[in-house]
Amino acid sequence: MLDVRKIRLILELRELGIANSDVLSALETIPREKFIPENYRNQAYENIALPIGDNQTISQPYIVAKMTELLDLRNNHKVLEIGTGSGYQCAILSKLARRIYTIERVKNLHDKSLNIFKELKLTNIVSKYEDGNNGWVEQIPFDRIIFTAATENISNKIFSHIKDDGIIVCPIVRDNRQVLIRYEKKNNKLVSKEFDDVLFVPNLKGIN
Repeated sequence: MLDVRKIRLILELRELGIANSDVLSALETIPREKFIPENYRNQAYENIALPIGDNQTISQPYIVAKMTELLDLRNNHKVLEIGTGSGYQCAILSKLARRIYTIERVKNLHDKSLNIFKELKLTNIVSKYEDGNNGWVEQIPFDRIIFTAATENISNKIFSHIKDDGIIVCPIVRDNRQVLIRYEKKNNKLVSKEFDDVLFVPNLKGIN
Protein backbone atom coordinates (compact mmCIF):
# COMPACT_ATOMS: atom_id res chain seq x y z
CA MET A 1 0.00 0.00 0.00
CA LEU A 2 2.83 2.35 0.92
CA ASP A 3 4.54 1.89 -2.46
CA VAL A 4 1.34 2.85 -4.29
CA ARG A 5 1.08 6.02 -2.19
CA LYS A 6 4.71 6.84 -2.90
CA ILE A 7 4.25 6.36 -6.67
CA ARG A 8 1.14 8.56 -6.55
CA LEU A 9 3.13 11.27 -4.75
CA ILE A 10 5.95 11.17 -7.32
CA LEU A 11 3.40 11.49 -10.13
CA GLU A 12 1.79 14.43 -8.32
CA LEU A 13 5.19 16.16 -7.98
CA ARG A 14 5.79 15.71 -11.72
CA GLU A 15 2.40 17.29 -12.45
CA LEU A 16 3.32 20.21 -10.18
CA GLY A 17 6.42 20.87 -12.30
CA ILE A 18 9.24 18.96 -10.61
CA ALA A 19 11.18 17.76 -13.64
CA ASN A 20 14.60 16.75 -12.27
CA SER A 21 14.66 12.94 -12.35
CA ASP A 22 17.52 12.74 -9.81
CA VAL A 23 15.50 14.77 -7.30
CA LEU A 24 12.42 12.59 -7.85
CA SER A 25 14.55 9.46 -7.51
CA ALA A 26 15.94 10.73 -4.17
CA LEU A 27 12.39 11.33 -2.89
CA GLU A 28 11.46 7.83 -4.00
CA THR A 29 14.50 6.31 -2.25
CA ILE A 30 14.28 8.04 1.14
CA PRO A 31 11.49 6.68 3.40
CA ARG A 32 9.66 9.83 4.56
CA GLU A 33 7.76 7.87 7.22
CA LYS A 34 11.02 7.44 9.20
CA PHE A 35 11.09 11.20 9.86
CA ILE A 36 7.47 11.47 11.02
CA PRO A 37 5.93 10.68 14.44
CA GLU A 38 4.13 7.34 14.47
CA ASN A 39 0.63 8.81 14.75
CA TYR A 40 1.09 10.68 11.42
CA ARG A 41 2.84 7.95 9.44
CA ASN A 42 -0.28 7.00 7.51
CA GLN A 43 0.02 10.49 5.92
CA ALA A 44 3.72 10.17 5.08
CA TYR A 45 3.14 10.18 1.30
CA GLU A 46 0.55 12.91 1.16
CA ASN A 47 1.82 16.22 -0.24
CA ILE A 48 1.40 18.06 3.07
CA ALA A 49 3.53 19.41 5.91
CA LEU A 50 3.23 17.49 9.19
CA PRO A 51 4.11 18.27 12.83
CA ILE A 52 7.23 16.60 14.22
CA GLY A 53 7.17 18.01 17.77
CA ASP A 54 9.19 20.88 19.32
CA ASN A 55 6.95 23.36 17.42
CA GLN A 56 8.51 22.22 14.14
CA THR A 57 7.15 20.64 10.97
CA ILE A 58 8.41 18.41 8.18
CA SER A 59 7.92 20.33 4.93
CA GLN A 60 5.52 19.12 2.26
CA PRO A 61 7.29 16.94 -0.34
CA TYR A 62 6.68 19.48 -3.13
CA ILE A 63 8.62 22.18 -1.25
CA VAL A 64 11.45 19.76 -0.41
CA ALA A 65 11.63 18.76 -4.08
CA LYS A 66 11.42 22.38 -5.31
CA MET A 67 14.18 23.64 -2.99
CA THR A 68 16.37 20.66 -3.88
CA GLU A 69 15.81 21.26 -7.60
CA LEU A 70 16.67 24.97 -7.23
CA LEU A 71 20.02 24.06 -5.64
CA ASP A 72 21.08 22.43 -8.94
CA LEU A 73 23.23 19.87 -7.12
CA ARG A 74 26.20 17.93 -8.47
CA ASN A 75 27.65 14.80 -6.89
CA ASN A 76 30.90 16.61 -6.00
CA HIS A 77 29.18 19.45 -4.11
CA LYS A 78 29.61 20.34 -0.46
CA VAL A 79 26.35 21.65 1.01
CA LEU A 80 25.48 23.57 4.18
CA GLU A 81 21.96 23.12 5.56
CA ILE A 82 20.79 25.60 8.20
CA GLY A 83 18.03 23.89 10.17
CA THR A 84 18.13 20.08 10.19
CA GLY A 85 14.59 19.79 11.57
CA SER A 86 13.28 16.26 11.01
CA GLY A 87 16.33 15.46 8.85
CA TYR A 88 14.22 14.62 5.78
CA GLN A 89 15.47 17.45 3.55
CA CYS A 90 19.04 16.61 4.57
CA ALA A 91 18.56 12.94 3.71
CA ILE A 92 17.31 13.90 0.23
CA LEU A 93 20.36 16.16 -0.26
CA SER A 94 22.68 13.35 0.83
CA LYS A 95 21.61 11.31 -2.21
CA LEU A 96 22.63 14.10 -4.61
CA ALA A 97 25.77 15.76 -3.19
CA ARG A 98 29.17 14.65 -1.91
CA ARG A 99 28.79 15.85 1.68
CA ILE A 100 26.12 17.65 3.70
CA TYR A 101 26.91 19.74 6.77
CA THR A 102 23.72 20.33 8.72
CA ILE A 103 23.10 22.49 11.81
CA GLU A 104 20.15 22.27 14.23
CA ARG A 105 19.44 24.56 17.21
CA VAL A 106 16.93 22.24 18.96
CA LYS A 107 18.80 19.45 20.80
CA ASN A 108 15.91 16.96 20.64
CA LEU A 109 15.61 17.32 16.85
CA HIS A 110 19.39 17.11 16.41
CA ASP A 111 19.53 13.85 18.37
CA LYS A 112 16.52 12.30 16.59
CA SER A 113 17.80 13.13 13.10
CA LEU A 114 21.26 11.78 13.95
CA ASN A 115 19.72 8.42 14.87
CA ILE A 116 17.70 8.28 11.64
CA PHE A 117 20.78 9.08 9.52
CA LYS A 118 22.60 6.20 11.24
CA GLU A 119 19.66 3.85 10.76
CA LEU A 120 19.49 4.71 7.03
CA LYS A 121 23.31 4.46 6.75
CA LEU A 122 23.63 7.98 5.32
CA THR A 123 27.36 8.33 5.92
CA ASN A 124 28.00 11.59 4.05
CA ILE A 125 26.10 13.78 6.56
CA VAL A 126 27.88 15.73 9.30
CA SER A 127 25.55 17.14 11.98
CA LYS A 128 26.13 19.89 14.53
CA TYR A 129 24.00 21.14 17.44
CA GLU A 130 24.35 24.92 17.31
CA ASP A 131 22.71 28.16 16.15
CA GLY A 132 22.79 27.80 12.36
CA ASN A 133 22.98 31.57 11.90
CA ASN A 134 26.64 31.32 12.92
CA GLY A 135 27.31 29.12 9.90
CA TRP A 136 30.10 26.54 9.85
CA VAL A 137 33.26 28.61 9.57
CA GLU A 138 35.66 25.64 9.73
CA GLN A 139 34.18 24.20 6.52
CA ILE A 140 34.11 27.34 4.33
CA PRO A 141 33.63 27.46 1.36
CA PHE A 142 30.42 25.66 0.36
CA ASP A 143 29.07 25.03 -3.12
CA ARG A 144 25.46 25.29 -1.95
CA ILE A 145 23.57 26.57 1.13
CA ILE A 146 19.94 25.86 2.03
CA PHE A 147 17.85 27.41 4.81
CA THR A 148 14.87 25.41 6.07
CA ALA A 149 13.36 28.18 8.22
CA ALA A 150 11.92 31.56 7.22
CA THR A 151 14.60 34.23 7.50
CA GLU A 152 14.31 38.03 7.61
CA ASN A 153 17.59 38.41 5.74
CA ILE A 154 20.75 36.44 5.12
CA SER A 155 23.76 37.81 6.98
CA ASN A 156 27.04 38.73 5.32
CA LYS A 157 28.61 36.01 7.47
CA ILE A 158 26.51 33.36 5.68
CA PHE A 159 27.05 34.95 2.26
CA SER A 160 30.81 34.71 2.93
CA HIS A 161 30.38 30.91 3.25
CA ILE A 162 29.44 30.44 -0.42
CA LYS A 163 31.80 29.97 -3.36
CA ASP A 164 31.64 32.12 -6.46
CA ASP A 165 29.04 30.51 -8.77
CA GLY A 166 27.49 29.04 -5.62
CA ILE A 167 23.76 28.99 -4.88
CA ILE A 168 21.75 29.75 -1.72
CA VAL A 169 18.08 28.74 -1.47
CA CYS A 170 16.12 30.33 1.35
CA PRO A 171 12.55 31.23 2.40
CA ILE A 172 12.67 35.00 2.99
CA VAL A 173 10.10 36.99 4.98
CA ARG A 174 8.66 39.78 2.81
CA ASP A 175 5.72 42.01 3.86
CA ASN A 176 3.94 39.44 6.05
CA ARG A 177 4.54 36.64 3.56
CA GLN A 178 7.35 34.19 2.86
CA VAL A 179 8.94 33.84 -0.55
CA LEU A 180 11.33 31.15 -1.75
CA ILE A 181 14.41 32.90 -3.14
CA ARG A 182 17.38 31.52 -5.02
CA TYR A 183 20.58 33.56 -4.78
CA GLU A 184 23.46 32.96 -7.16
CA LYS A 185 26.91 34.41 -6.48
CA LYS A 186 28.46 35.82 -9.68
CA ASN A 187 31.75 37.74 -9.57
CA ASN A 188 31.22 38.40 -5.85
CA LYS A 189 27.74 39.83 -6.49
CA LEU A 190 24.43 38.18 -5.69
CA VAL A 191 21.74 37.67 -8.30
CA SER A 192 18.37 36.74 -6.80
CA LYS A 193 15.23 35.21 -8.27
CA GLU A 194 11.87 34.74 -6.52
CA PHE A 195 9.82 31.56 -6.71
CA ASP A 196 6.86 30.18 -4.76
CA ASP A 197 5.16 31.66 -1.72
CA VAL A 198 5.89 29.27 1.14
CA LEU A 199 5.17 28.72 4.83
CA PHE A 200 8.05 27.79 7.14
CA VAL A 201 8.67 28.03 10.86
CA PRO A 202 10.73 31.15 11.73
CA ASN A 203 14.51 31.07 11.82
CA LEU A 204 15.31 31.72 15.49
CA LYS A 205 18.62 32.61 17.13
CA GLY A 206 20.32 30.71 19.94
CA ILE A 207 20.00 27.05 20.94
CA ASN A 208 17.22 25.18 22.69
